[in-house]
Amino acid sequence: MRVALFITCFNDTLFPETGRATVEVLERLGVEVDFPLEQTCCGQMHFNTGYQREAIPLVRRFVEVFEGYEAVVAPSGSCVSMVRELYPMAADLAGDRRLAESVEELGPKVFELSEFLVKRLGVTDVGAYYPHRVTYHPTCHSLRMLKVGEAPLELLRNVQGLDLVELSESEECCGFGGTFAVKNADTSAAMLSDKIRHVLDTEAEFCTAGDNSCLMHIGGGLRRLRAGVETVHLAQILASGEEG
Repeated sequence: MRVALFITCFNDTLFPETGRATVEVLERLGVEVDFPLEQTCCGQMHFNTGYQREAIPLVRRFVEVFEGYEAVVAPSGSCVSMVRELYPMAADLAGDRRLAESVEELGPKVFELSEFLVKRLGVTDVGAYYPHRVTYHPTCHSLRMLKVGEAPLELLRNVQGLDLVELSESEECCGFGGTFAVKNADTSAAMLSDKIRHVLDTEAEFCTAGDNSCLMHIGGGLRRLRAGVETVHLAQILASGEEG
């Protein structure tokens, strides 16, 4: 199978190691991965901040770059939900029937990493080894928009050496929400405080998730507390080598 990696601008700029880990996992499973250099931002930040018409050129760009692939995989539930859930709205806003048809055809081929592995490939054990105590935070977009469900947890349960600890109140938002954390800083900080308290209660060494945006937010709070708990993207856990 030939798929394209949609790295997302957030990962490309701040967390390139997550993109490399995604490719490593996919190639380990025999998937041929392309990285289209022409890709840009999906437009989510613009669209969610009220600049919806300004996001339309980015929607067109995404379709042009990725429409020829069997599947498009991204280590971000947030950006995938933009493509699958909000691109049809953007196409309607543009009044472009051809764009709407292209979006309708491409949308079902765009996957968040864990759902691609579990629901598309039918794989729950990727041969990873990660000897640490880990808790999992389900990000809002993956949970509520993509409905990835148990896919990330199924993958984590099959990582050799990993001690998976349940996170209480796990479905509560961490408070990031993109520009929400900037525009509503006090509310965001209060939500983050609750999330960090639950993470610390697990006594985990690492908190993982499918979105680095949320992990950056949670990780920043943990570092300020000098809590000794680190954050790591799900892809990086799955890319960890087998024992020995």
